[in-house]
Amino acid sequence: MTKVLITGGAGFIGYHLARKLSAGGCRIDLVDNLARGVADPALQTLLQQPQVKFIEADLLNPHSMERLGRDYRYIYHLAAIIGVRHVLQRPYAVLLDNTFMLAQVLSLAGRQDNLQRFVFTSTSEVYAGTLQNFTLPIPTPESTPLAVTHLKHPRTSYMLSKIYGEALCHQSGLPCTIIRPHNFYGPRMGLSHVIPELLQRAHEAPAGGALAVYSVNHRRTFCFIEDAVEMMTRVAELQEGQGETFNVGNQSPEVAIGELAELIVKVVGKPLVLMPQPEAPGSPARRCPEMSKTLGLTGYRSRFSLEQGMELTYRWYRDIVFSGQGISAL
Repeated sequence: MTKVLITGGAGFIGYHLARKLSAGGCRIDLVDNLARGVADPALQTLLQQPQVKFIEADLLNPHSMERLGRDYRYIYHLAAIIGVRHVLQRPYAVLLDNTFMLAQVLSLAGRQDNLQRFVFTSTSEVYAGTLQNFTLPIPTPESTPLAVTHLKHPRTSYMLSKIYGEALCHQSGLPCTIIRPHNFYGPRMGLSHVIPELLQRAHEAPAGGALAVYSVNHRRTFCFIEDAVEMMTRVAELQEGQGETFNVGNQSPEVAIGELAELIVKVVGKPLVLMPQPEAPGSPARRCPEMSKTLGLTGYRSRFSLEQGMELTYRWYRDIVFSGQGISAL
């Protein structure tokens, strides 16, 4: 039975990735310090499966890795300090801790007896410096040269930690695959993201009321989490994915945030008036991945339309979180 380690395993992506891999017969060790992820009923249900184990550990503690074995075939490193609020308030910790955690897990990976692949989760933010200082092609291919935003800006810390992380992986001598996620969404993603924030405000607004929407003309593509983890595992398991970097997301449809809000109003099923607000500081006007490399290798095309994914996401939040009974990640 293939054994897999997922750091940040109690988080949004880690949980859904573990569900997929455990359903395929893998043994899963989930490592998390629960700083952002939560031990909610969904995670507890997953942990009832005998092949899934949770290890509460802080990757910033050098001794935490001593509890882990040498028999992992795949290691997915998802643990990181993320989120705009955390990045703006703690830029030094973002730079230092994200790098230290990755170095810890790379060291563990180097001690494995038969490691097949180390998967590092980077970010679409790595393209921000190129967008700011040069001409960024949109849709954006993985081969785009990377630049950094101003080093004094706190927001630079996150993207810089990920660029440095990509370089560490390439120079580690390990069989690595790097993924750059683009706007994953779905059940259990927490509330500090545009889709759950709009869903919550629409759900709580009175019929005929107003729904405030920021950056209405900014355009994005979105990828439902089940499609995202399918792409992630496929690039990780193919020999051609070794040493490569992949956008993971959808190239189309590219929708304005205002259009996204209209869809959310439709899914919630309540007449609301959209109230455009100012643009969010530091948010790019467009972000769209060029997906030919990922699609060409995996042969996988997303199964969930934006409306289908939104309906599933709203149903989960309505029943689990908005009811006031459930908990959500930070």
